[in-house]
Amino acid sequence: MKDRRRSIRWQINQQAKVKLEGAYAFIQCFIKDINFTGLQISLRMKLPEDTFLKFNLVLSEEATLDIEAWVVWHKRRDDFNVYGLRFTQINEENRGEIYKFLYKYFPEEVVKRWGQKTAVNTGGETMQDKRIFERFPASLPLRFIDLSVNKESQAQTQDISAKGIGLMTDKELSPQTPLEMWLDIPDHREPLYTRGEVAWSKLLGPDKYRVGVNLERADLMGIARILRS
Repeated sequence: MKDRRRSIRWQINQQAKVKLEGAYAFIQCFIKDINFTGLQISLRMKLPEDTFLKFNLVLSEEATLDIEAWVVWHKRRDDFNVYGLRFTQINEENRGEIYKFLYKYFPEEVVKRWGQKTAVNTGGETMQDKRIFERFPASLPLRFIDLSVNKESQAQTQDISAKGIGLMTDKELSPQTPLEMWLDIPDHREPLYTRGEVAWSKLLGPDKYRVGVNLERADLMGIARILRS
């Protein structure tokens, strides 16, 4: 069951472009599904079989992958060749590109497939979980209330993930301080509300603190909203 969860395929049904190693130009293709270990691709040309394929895959303007894969299966459907490819080489940078692409363009699919899994306490976090909760640079105004003293203050985010926020503030915050937070996202909607607890705090200079906050629960829709903006 654990292996099946890790091999979930995200149904994206997305037009894309691919260029095989040694080719001069990209060709149009269609990606039915994808995950961190492989994808299902449909295109008019026939791919070489029984060999490792090296290619560039453009999922969007922001997501270009350099991949090595093996053809697991091949079907002919109408005028198209449909292939199941398994990645044999894919680095962490490309995994991150897939991650960002999914959260930006298919947040509902991510929540539907992974939401319950990522909403649990992550004290026993696995390597797979760490990829899910990868942090991204994000500079956003943040207003927070220190619930231990019921005092409101301002901060600026430095990075953010579905399960945590790194921020800068002029207020000293002790570990385990409970916070209510509102992030101003430039998408003309209401501020994003969330709750969390200070995990650590470091003094960088006079009235300048770097603070790490663990969120009460993973907010997949929230991180997708931030990435879209």
